[in-house]
Amino acid sequence: MKKAFTLIELLVVIAIIAILAAILFPVFTQAKLAAKKTKALAQMKQLSLSVMMYAQDADDNFAPASNRTDPTQDPTIWPVILNPYVKDKNIFVAEDSKGRFAESWAGLAGDPLTSRRNQSIGYSDATGVDPLSTAVPGAAPLGTEGFGSSASFSSTEFAADTGLFAVTPNGVGKERGYVFNPYNGANSPDGVYSKGLPLIGDVNLCTTIYKGVNHTGKPAGELKPIYARFGGDGTGNGVTPIIFADGHAKLLSANSLNTFGKVIWRFR
Repeated sequence: MKKAFTLIELLVVIAIIAILAAILFPVFTQAKLAAKKTKALAQMKQLSLSVMMYAQDADDNFAPASNRTDPTQDPTIWPVILNPYVKDKNIFVAEDSKGRFAESWAGLAGDPLTSRRNQSIGYSDATGVDPLSTAVPGAAPLGTEGFGSSASFSSTEFAADTGLFAVTPNGVGKERGYVFNPYNGANSPDGVYSKGLPLIGDVNLCTTIYKGVNHTGKPAGELKPIYARFGGDGTGNGVTPIIFADGHAKLLSANSLNTFGKVIWRFR
């Protein structure tokens, strides 16, 4: 006759399994997050190669985040410009973001899921081209969204410190994920223009209060934040990969990026 487990023995086994699960679950979670970070960084490195290839073909000029030189059409946006150099639309979509490649300004047949809003890797508005721009080099705002001419690598004195791409919030609301605006955040207390910041958080600042500050009521053009989504916990520990103007990519936390002068965003 086979001996059955007693109730106490079953409870002990269940307790041991629960303890092991409690120990291993955080390990698995951290391993999964590490894999996402690694993939996101590798993805950005591939994207940086396309930026460099474009510059070689464009007399050392940056691809524009948005090109508004034809006033009769919607602006041409950077994913469409750089796609021929990448030939893989997945490279333009941040890992785990549920974003989509931005097929055009308004999206295919006006579909917001394929528009600039749902692009989840953003490029600096400082590279935009708009012949009617009121932005002032060295002082920017007044509508920004670009300058009267293309930005060039020669205009980035500190290329290794100049941030061009980051992960951005995507959606069909106030999100404008194809860009971040380097002029929408705080100015440096020491008055150095180039040390000023974009809006940066490890939550979606278009929809979520961050560290007691509420940006959600602002118009879409005054948002355009960076979203350090990987490992985001609302306290700034989440990270985003950044592509710099010399082509290298690095993972940095929202807390680190919110340090004045850590990255040069306002390079013109």
